[in-house]
Amino acid sequence: MNQPSLSPLLSWTPEAVVFDCDGTLMDTERHWQEARQTALREFGLRAAPGFAERAKGLHYTECGQMMADENDCPDLAGELTTALLDHFRVLVAANPRTMPGAPELVANAAKFAPLAVASNCPADVVETCLSNAGLLPYFDHIVVPDSAVRPKPAPDVYLTAARLCGAAPEASLAVEDSRTGIRAAVRAGLRVMGVGPWPGEEAAVGVDLWVARLDDPYVFEWTGRRVAQAVAH
Repeated sequence: MNQPSLSPLLSWTPEAVVFDCDGTLMDTERHWQEARQTALREFGLRAAPGFAERAKGLHYTECGQMMADENDCPDLAGELTTALLDHFRVLVAANPRTMPGAPELVANAAKFAPLAVASNCPADVVETCLSNAGLLPYFDHIVVPDSAVRPKPAPDVYLTAARLCGAAPEASLAVEDSRTGIRAAVRAGLRVMGVGPWPGEEAAVGVDLWVARLDDPYVFEWTGRRVAQAVAH
């Protein structure tokens, strides 16, 4: 595992910072897990071993398809996807919670760079989560998949977010927690800060810095220095 104190990222100032939402800014991964289990039970199905890890970070339509395929019921993909998203919306509206350090990091980063969110969730879900947490005003752009923007692990959401922020991909920082999201950010050419439990060397290829939580002291020292430089100029 790379040591935060040794990362060149901590001497760099990005021209834009692009955050993932689920599991990075918002503590919603538990809601996705509960929504998946509830949807499967409604159809008399069950998750295969290792399903939760494989599903993490996937676009919800791909998750619904995987739920159907792994139960040999491919024709149920649409109904499972609808049920999954409906249950998730209820759960996240009832209990929005930020990840440790997320509000402070977002507030500090907004003082020296434009911010965007790049998510595989529907825009209304992302906006509701961030609004309930008081974070939505900090973000200049919310980018989600649509007919012209492919979901992660394609690079589209990150490329679009950097462009909308007026920054080149290589001058932008992605903050991600999932393998799917990391692959998308690396493919887009952004530098990457990974957050959460260490996923192993293979999953973290391309990550410039990995921290267990966003309130890591090295991260806060880094943002503090960036803010001081921005104020000085």
